[in-house]
Amino acid sequence: MSQVVQTRRLQAVDLIKRKAEGRKIIALTAYHAHTANIVDAYCDFVLVGDSLGMVMHGMESTLPVTLEMMILQAQAVMRGTSRALVVVDMPFGSYEASREQAFLNAARVLKETGAGAVKLEGGARFAETVAFLTERGVPVMGHIGLTPQSVNTMGGFKVQGHGAGDEERLRADARAISDAGAFSIVLEGIVEPVARAIAGDPAIRAATIGIGATAACDGQILVLEDMLGLSDRVPRFVKSFGSLRTQIEEAVRAYADEVRAGRFPAEDHTYPPR
Repeated sequence: MSQVVQTRRLQAVDLIKRKAEGRKIIALTAYHAHTANIVDAYCDFVLVGDSLGMVMHGMESTLPVTLEMMILQAQAVMRGTSRALVVVDMPFGSYEASREQAFLNAARVLKETGAGAVKLEGGARFAETVAFLTERGVPVMGHIGLTPQSVNTMGGFKVQGHGAGDEERLRADARAISDAGAFSIVLEGIVEPVARAIAGDPAIRAATIGIGATAACDGQILVLEDMLGLSDRVPRFVKSFGSLRTQIEEAVRAYADEVRAGRFPAEDHTYPPR
């Protein structure tokens, strides 16, 4: 009798284990079942990011994204994956008012999607919220540095860590979130030496995930559409691993040309009578 190999979806604790073992953590965003299915085999976690507001809906920032939008897309991503941990962004306005608000909305996300963790932006000022959630069974991924939900107070999407005392402030943010129980922290848009110092800080137990930070992080994440060459404009930190926009445009042009010329549909694409 052949042995049945049991498999399970990765969990938050698995990312902490990868950090301890020195194994790089791989992550990408996904918002659809079909793209999630593709990245599932290669990623340790898939982030359903509130960047969907900009990538899918053409919004100027992530601020208009609602909790209902996040839940809907997370449900799609869960249906498209079976292996990777799925992390869902808590959108702007869904966790800032109080610890209780954060828990109720995070619990709703986990219950309605089946995802394994939530992510929220902010440093030390949200440490109490992170602790409140983790103590109640909600795995939390933190996010410091360039936090898109704070774009209006930051004065735009600006790289962090240039100013005097920024390293100390950002490191304190990371330590506070880690000490509060976050299993991982995204470091976004932080100048390399500062990000490297944070990633190498032995006091930070959470796995560090870089995006526009440093290769010294425990793992890396990119927006899928950015790295596939589908986005019009991308930040400096994005490397294009594909040029799908060009390929899609060529395919659409060919389709339009064949329809206009009457070459499509051909006989092979129609149903003959019985």
